[in-house]
Amino acid sequence: MGLAQLASRALLRSTRYTSKPYILRTIVSTPDRHNSEASAAAAAPAEPDLPPRTPVGGARVHLSNPDDAIEVFVDGYPVKIPKGMTVLQACEVAGVDIPRFCYHNRLSIAGNCRMCLVEVEKSPKPVASCAMPALPGMKIKTDTPIAKKAREGVMEFLLMNHPLDCPICDQGGECDLQDQSMAFGADRGRFTETKRSVVDKNLGPLVKTVMTRCIQCTRCVRFATEVAGVQDLGMLGRGSGEEIGTYVEKLMTSELSGNVIDICPVGALTSKPFAFKARNWELKGTESIDVSDAVGSNIRIDSRGPEVMRILPRLNEDINEEWISDKTRFFYDGLKRQRLSDPMVRGADGQFKVVSWHDALAVVAEVIHQVKPEEIVGVAGKLSDAESMVALKDFLNKMGSNNIWCEGNGSNPNADLRAGYIMNTSINGLEKADVFLLVGTQPRVEAAMVNARIQKTVRATNAKVGYVGPPAEFNYDHQHLGTGPETLTELAEGRHPFSSILSTAKNPAIIVGAGIFDRKDKDAILSVIDAIAKKSNAVTPEWNGLNMLLLNAAQAAALDLGLVPESDKSIESAKFLYLMGADDTNLEKLPADAFVVYQGHHGDKSVYRANLILPATAFSEKEGTYANTEGCAQTTVPAVPTVGDSRDDWKIIRALSEVAGARLHYDTLGAIRTRIGTVAPNLLQVDERVAATYSTSSLRPETKQKMDKAPFETSVENFYMTDSISRASKIMAQCSALLRK
Repeated sequence: MGLAQLASRALLRSTRYTSKPYILRTIVSTPDRHNSEASAAAAAPAEPDLPPRTPVGGARVHLSNPDDAIEVFVDGYPVKIPKGMTVLQACEVAGVDIPRFCYHNRLSIAGNCRMCLVEVEKSPKPVASCAMPALPGMKIKTDTPIAKKAREGVMEFLLMNHPLDCPICDQGGECDLQDQSMAFGADRGRFTETKRSVVDKNLGPLVKTVMTRCIQCTRCVRFATEVAGVQDLGMLGRGSGEEIGTYVEKLMTSELSGNVIDICPVGALTSKPFAFKARNWELKGTESIDVSDAVGSNIRIDSRGPEVMRILPRLNEDINEEWISDKTRFFYDGLKRQRLSDPMVRGADGQFKVVSWHDALAVVAEVIHQVKPEEIVGVAGKLSDAESMVALKDFLNKMGSNNIWCEGNGSNPNADLRAGYIMNTSINGLEKADVFLLVGTQPRVEAAMVNARIQKTVRATNAKVGYVGPPAEFNYDHQHLGTGPETLTELAEGRHPFSSILSTAKNPAIIVGAGIFDRKDKDAILSVIDAIAKKSNAVTPEWNGLNMLLLNAAQAAALDLGLVPESDKSIESAKFLYLMGADDTNLEKLPADAFVVYQGHHGDKSVYRANLILPATAFSEKEGTYANTEGCAQTTVPAVPTVGDSRDDWKIIRALSEVAGARLHYDTLGAIRTRIGTVAPNLLQVDERVAATYSTSSLRPETKQKMDKAPFETSVENFYMTDSISRASKIMAQCSALLRK
C-alpha cells in the first residue's frame, strides 16, 4: 500500500466521527488553491439566470427607501432586503425555512445553538446565519450536502444529553426539538456515554422545570432580562456543568414569567398547572381576547369538552405582540370554581333556594314596579360586554331611571370627550415616546403589557421616565418625582427639575391612572395635567401623548355608550339595585331595605348582599364586544358550553324587559349591535382602533375645584386577584400567597 493511500485512510479514520465534514474538504484541497477553485468553477455548470424570487410563506418586507436595499442570492434566487438584515432573515424573506433554537426575532442574538448553519460562498466553513450580517451580492446556500451534514452534527450533539422522555413530556407534539430532529437530524446517534443529569429549579407555582432537557439556548435568560425586565435567570457553570438557573434559590417575580413556557424550544420549561393534564392534539383552540385587564390581549383558549384547559397568547403587534401576563395565562381555572348555575331567591330564613327562570324574572318585575324611577340604580361590572351594558341602560331608561354606571369609572364620570378616557398614543405608539410621565399609575400591575412596551422603549432608546404616586416597584430606570397633586402643580408651573426634560422632549407621553376617577378632586387634577400637556407640547397635530390607562375591560365601552349616572349619590337612595357582575361596588351606604339583584357568573362579593341571583355566562362562553384602553373594539368567541342554566347577560335583560312590560326592541345579537351603532359606531369597527379627535384647543377648561393634598393611592393592591374569575382561581391564590410575600 502506498504512502498516499495510507495518508488518505488515516485522514478518513480521523474524520469519521466528526460533525464537521467540511474539514475533510479543506484539508485535502490541492496546494494551488486558486487554480483549484478556477478549475472547479469552470467544470461546474453555469447558474441559470433566475427571476427574483417571490416570498412564499416568508417574512413580508416593506422597503421604505429602495436605496437602502441590497440584493443577495438564496439558493440561486435574487432577493431584495434592507441593509442590516442577517443571513437568516434574508432566508426568511426568500421563504426558506432555517432551523433554529436560540434565535428569536424579539430577543437579542446569542448564536449559541449553531443549528442555523448555512453555506456561504467563499466562506471556508458553514456560518451561523442568525449572527452573520447579509452583505451585497452574498450567495447563500441552504440545501447543500455540507449544510445538511453540519446540521445533522449539531443535532447529534444536542441530543447527546437530552433524555428520551418524550412520552411523558408536556411539550410533546409542539416541541421544536422533535420537529427539527425529524426534519434536519440524522436517523441515529453515535454517543453511548452516560447522559448528564441536572437538578430541577423551583421558579414558582407557574413554571415547571425539567432542566435535564435544557439545551442552553438562553432564550429564557434573554426574555427575563430584555422583555420582562428582571434579572432572575442566568447561565451558571462552564462546559458540561453549564446550567440555567438562579444564583441563589429564588422564584421568578415577573408578571410575564409564563411566557418562558412559550419560547422554550424544548420541554425544559413547561406549565406547572397544565402538567400531565392533556395533550395538545386533544384540545380545541378558539381565538378570543382577554378581559382580566383593559389591554385586551389576544389569546387562544384551548378547551377539551366543557373545560378550559389552558390559555395561550395570539400574535397582535399593535396590542400584546406575542406575550401575555401571568394573570391572563393562568386564571382560567377560576372559570370552573364558585360558578352560579341556577336562578336563586333568598328566602325568609336568609338561605337561597333554586327557582325557575320564569319565577325569578317575575319577582324582579314585581319589585321594580314597586319603587320610584329615581330609586332604581344599575351598575355594570368590570367584565361586562358592550351588548349587555347597552341592554341594561335601555331597560332602566324604559323604567324611568338613568342612574347607571360602570365599575372603575367613578361616581361622576365625564364621557363628553372620548380622548379624555382612552390611550390616545395607542399601545404600539408608546414606542415612539422619548419621555414618559406616569401620574397615579403603576403599569406593572395595572396593565402588564403596557408596562412591557414602556420597558422595551426605555431599553431601546434610553427614554426618561418620571413617576408621580406612592412608592412602587418598576423594572426600568425611573425618577420618583413626588407622591401627590402638589408635584403636578410644580410641573405645570415649570418649578420642578423634570419640567425641563418634558419641555425638551420631542414625543412626551403622559399616562394617567384610572384611579384618578375615584378622587373627588379629579377635575382639578385633570385640569392641571392638561396644563402640563400644553406646556410640554404633548398634544400636537402629529402626536397626541395625553393618555388615560384604564383598569378594567368594560370601562372604555361603558363611557362610549354613555353609562353616566344622573347623581353621584344615587346608591344612597336606591331601593332597587341591579348589579350586573359588579363585585367591587361599595354597598355600605346602600339602604338596608333595598332589593338587590345580582346577575353574574361567580359567587363573589356582591352575592352575600343579593336578594336574587340570575346566573350569566363568562367571557369564554359568549360572544361579546369589548373596547380596550386604546379604544380598539374586539370580540370574544364562545370556546366552551355554558354552565348549568346560565344565559348571556343581554338575553337575561331582554327577557326581563318583556316580563316587566317594557319590552326591548331587539331579539338577536345583530339587532342589538345595530342599536350599539346608533350610540357608539366605533364599537362596531372590530379590530380597528378609532382614534379620538383631540387638540390643544379642546383641552379641559380650568375648573374652580381645588385639589386635595392627599397623595395618590395604589389602584391595584393584588395583581393576581382583581376580578371575580381571578379571585376564584386556585392558581392565582397560590401566586398571591407565594409571590407577594
